[in-house]
Order: sequence, then structure tokens, then C-alpha cells
Amino acid sequence: MAREISVAALPRTTRGKNESRRLRRGGHIPAILYGSFQEALAVAVDPKEVTRILHSKTGHNTIFNLEIRDGESTPAMVVDWQYDPVKDTLLHVDLKRIDLTKRIKVSVPVVTQGEAKGVKQQDGLLELVTREVEIECLPDEIPDHFTLDVTELMLGQSVRAGEVALTGSMVLVSAPENVIAHVVALRIEEEVKPEAAEEVAAVTPEAGAAAEPEVIKKGKKEEEAPEPETKKKK
Repeated sequence: MAREISVAALPRTTRGKNESRRLRRGGHIPAILYGSFQEALAVAVDPKEVTRILHSKTGHNTIFNLEIRDGESTPAMVVDWQYDPVKDTLLHVDLKRIDLTKRIKVSVPVVTQGEAKGVKQQDGLLELVTREVEIECLPDEIPDHFTLDVTELMLGQSVRAGEVALTGSMVLVSAPENVIAHVVALRIEEEVKPEAAEEVAAVTPEAGAAAEPEVIKKGKKEEEAPEPETKKKK
């Protein structure tokens, strides 16, 4: 991992919304450092440095040296972060001390390699179901990503988490049966058959001959008054 990266931090003695606003105006954001059975420590860091780490190849799995002014220097990782929903800028981060001699759990991205035969020969679609797997390993053995070859996949076949190649101290934490990618058939709506189209045309009025609308007369038709009955003479 890229432990040659160093991030400077300033200790914080006060907390609260006003303090957070003051930090942001000064080009820093609030952060909390915890872990390794030590007390949590409130610090301030440069959001640009943290953003570069999150956008790097190793992302949030990057282990870097956190250098606290007049304080400790420790390997650390970004374990949680909060963005401004409007400005898309970092507002707060949680940092964790890392003991390089102890195993940790991390989520590692999985990428696919090759063109599946089910796509090339059977007009299927390769669908990615899971993009990460969780493993446990020593900090120095965290990989950037895992690669799975999907070349031999046919329709209905899949690659699963248990097929990820692990090395060194790595142990799979995710369920081995979790599907990473599979080839599925494309869903195409059936076209109208020519015979059916002709039947529809046969019962359709000829073009240009618009059917006259049915006129419904309002009110009842006046009934003719019946002729008065004449009494028969007895």
C-alpha cells in the first residue's frame, strides 16, 4: 500500500458547528481519529489531501501516515466520510489507526477481464452483480483490486466470489456463492406476425373513410297525443 503518503493533521480542542464552519473557512475539515485501543482524537485535515486519497487507485483502502502536529505519527485509513450534497465537497472524515501487524477486514473492488463467449456467440449480456468482495488480511497485503476472467462464460453461467484468487494472508469474508457476474439472455419483444397484421387490416376501415360518429339526440322524442276514445252507444 501507499504508506509513503503523509497527511498533516492539526489537533482540535473545541467542537461544534461553529468550530466546523471556522475550520472550513480556513481550508480544513473536522476529522476523528480512533482505533488501536486508544482514545479518539479530534483533528483537522486538508480536504484536498483526503480527496486525492479517495480518488487514487487504492481508494479508501489506502494506508497513509497521519502526522499530527506536536503529537503522534501513525498509519491510518479513511473509514467514513461525508460530502456536501450540493457542493460535493468533503465535510467530515473518520480516520482509523492501523496496526500493521494485525489483520483487518476490507472491501476490495472486482473487475472482469475478457469477452464472454455467451456474449460473442450467443448474443447474451454480461451483467455485473457485485463489484466488491470483503476479505481479511494483513494491511500490507491489501490488493488494489481482484480480476476475474469471464471469457468462458456461456448463457446462464456465472463467476462467484469463491473463485477470486487469494494470496498471502488473505481470507475471503464474503459468502463464496455470491455472484460477481453472469451472462443473461437479452429480452426482445416479439414482432407482430404478417398474418396477424393482415387480419387487423381486414377489419380496419379503409383509409380516408372515416366512420360517421353516432349522434345521440338529447331529450325524448315527443309522443303524439292519442286520439280520444269514442264511447260506443249502447
